[in-house]
Amino acid sequence: MSGWRLALRQAPPLRLDLRAVTPVALAAMSMADVERLPLACGNADAALAEFFSVAPGTADALVFEGDLSRCDRIGWQMSGGRIDVQGSVGHYAGACMSAGALHVEGDAGELAACEMAGGTLTIAGNVGDFAASTLPGSMDGMRGGTLVVHGHAGARFGDRMRRGTAVVFGDAGDFLASRLVAGTIALGGRAGAHLGYGMRRGSIVRAANDPPISPAATFVPAGADALVFWQLLARDLARHGGPFANLPSRRIERHLGDLAVGGKGELISVR
Repeated sequence: MSGWRLALRQAPPLRLDLRAVTPVALAAMSMADVERLPLACGNADAALAEFFSVAPGTADALVFEGDLSRCDRIGWQMSGGRIDVQGSVGHYAGACMSAGALHVEGDAGELAACEMAGGTLTIAGNVGDFAASTLPGSMDGMRGGTLVVHGHAGARFGDRMRRGTAVVFGDAGDFLASRLVAGTIALGGRAGAHLGYGMRRGSIVRAANDPPISPAATFVPAGADALVFWQLLARDLARHGGPFANLPSRRIERHLGDLAVGGKGELISVR
């Protein structure tokens, strides 16, 4: 697989759909084929070369240069390889990806990692609403893989998430982990209102203790400890560093819920 560097010439006049531009799709293409690749811009198609200058890469990776905040679906259904974005991206980044690695140096728009099933998505900046959640009209959210957000997250992060690990170094908006089915969500900063609303299973870990967390009335203190489980989970999260680096050495307080829906999930507060 050969690498390519795609440098944005100028911001597209309308939203640009980059779902067709993946390392696997471009692996066997010549430069002329890459330049002619059709991209959806608004309700019409245009050649990739109208928006990007194309050059061979130095590694087996696809590299985007420039501010791609008006470019959507980067890494859509990605099944292998690596994408590095040296800037911000639009909506649906890493959505439905099943393998490979997508790294974004800037921010990401809404619905990042929605229905992600595998691979790793790393966002150096902030992420918009409904990350790690469902596509509109669907019932299942993130289904596997790892999402790491080094900045802040918007509302409804992890809504209906089923599997995988999602880590946010900063703060998160309202309804974090709402209707969570399974999986792990770790938060380094503060959470908005309605934390864990309607969650059924899974784990929410809040590494910060300032201010102390106040679970909803539908969450009850856990009667039994989970020291072995916590050590395994804490060591796995500690590899991400930052606010999670010292988790294995800290004590925890657990609450179970959301009992309003018969949930058996756990909300873990680190002391």
